[in-house]
Amino acid sequence: MSKVDIKNKRAKFEYEFLDDFVAGIVLTGTEIKSIRNNKASITEAYCVFVKEELYIRNMHIAEYDKGSYNNHKPNRDRKLLLQRTELRKLQRKLKDQGLTIIASKLFISENNLAKLNIHLARGKKLHDKREDLKSKDTKRDLDRAMKRH
Repeated sequence: MSKVDIKNKRAKFEYEFLDDFVAGIVLTGTEIKSIRNNKASITEAYCVFVKEELYIRNMHIAEYDKGSYNNHKPNRDRKLLLQRTELRKLQRKLKDQGLTIIASKLFISENNLAKLNIHLARGKKLHDKREDLKSKDTKRDLDRAMKRH
């Protein structure tokens, strides 16, 4: 069985993570089969509150090959499962200016359930992104220098 580990690599570059949570996802049968085949993408995904419940939007799960008429819509909104206290905390924090909820990783837990790492995040400014790139370059150069000696 293949290891499912779908990441949003741009999230760390575009956003500063303030708080992180692990949420379950309400899925249909064909959706979980597509995820187990690594046929999902969370690069465009973000989370919104609808009537006190948290949903993920723009998470693309490809239609299952053998799904026939039972297949799902690839970009439908999917409900996220969190503790009520965590939901309230997120709702309170979202009232602050410029904060959003971003998905960073989709994986299958030990219990064979689809889980999603989500983060309360603030968008980075252009100069912050440049600083990250500089520090990444210097770290890479130091690592190369250490390997030579």
